[in-house]
Amino acid sequence: MRLVQYKDTAGAQHVAVVEDQDTLIALGGVSTTRELAGIAIGQGITMIEAAKARIGEERLDYNAVAAEGRLLAPITHADPAHFLVTGTGLTHLGSASARANMHTSGTKAADETDSMKMFRMGVEGGKPKAGETGVQPEWFYKGDGSIVATPGGDMPSPSFALDGSEEPEIAAIYVIDQDGNPVRIGFAIGNEFSDHVTERQNYLYLAHSKLRACSMGPELLLGDLPSHVEGTSRLYRDGKVIWEKPFLSGEDNMSHTLANLEYHHFKYDLFCRPGDVHAHFFGTATLSFADGIKTRDGDEFEIESPLFGRALRNRLKTQAERKVVVKTI
Repeated sequence: MRLVQYKDTAGAQHVAVVEDQDTLIALGGVSTTRELAGIAIGQGITMIEAAKARIGEERLDYNAVAAEGRLLAPITHADPAHFLVTGTGLTHLGSASARANMHTSGTKAADETDSMKMFRMGVEGGKPKAGETGVQPEWFYKGDGSIVATPGGDMPSPSFALDGSEEPEIAAIYVIDQDGNPVRIGFAIGNEFSDHVTERQNYLYLAHSKLRACSMGPELLLGDLPSHVEGTSRLYRDGKVIWEKPFLSGEDNMSHTLANLEYHHFKYDLFCRPGDVHAHFFGTATLSFADGIKTRDGDEFEIESPLFGRALRNRLKTQAERKVVVKTI
């Protein structure tokens, strides 16, 4: 089952089940996926069971909702500060080569970069045996809920950015229950948009390069994630595809288990605050930047996978410069 969040023509928020590529079925009695998750947690049932109990008779034209810009990200929070967006990298088999090339000093070709070392650590220890703890992955913070672009909307890039390029990834969505336990409610296809030129200057700039917008959805996949996921990432310019490449995800194509990635995020008490929402990106091995593509304002990113239904699309939009003024009082 897959869910979407959307606004009606009056601006009120709703949740619907995706019946097919053209039709949505509205859920009754809930207005957000977070509210639905709260019901499922409280009743000790699955998200699918909670959604089935609220399926109504109202059907909507999915294409019209999308064309009118009324689709929302598959998870939201009334207070964006309580929606944390994070991620992990060097998690996919084949993901290390492009990153290592960005960080090679050029002085000693035989030297192994920190990226390659971390990747090898994941290959060797990222899939621990039951009851054991695996090696820590790379981890980064992207921002709070305010940086999540809506499906079909603009992907804002700051005026000072040196690059703005897509990263096709799967994001897992979590709600922290009242006892401080993380509860995974589903998965969404995502664009973990980043500034790779800034990152390439120095690996210690990775944190800066990740403080950018992102997008996910529009559909929330309920249940478990298959171990093998296939998708396609495309870049459009002036309505034409200028770059296209398939990508793979799921544990069969990763150097870490999802459980290991989840453990090393939620082991911190900071990320187990009751009522918070988390979107955690699981990494990728496919980048247009790695193929020498330089994005431009107005380019459109498209990331799709049949497993996640409708494709995720966003347009690159450079923001106006904002002068930084620090006051002293």
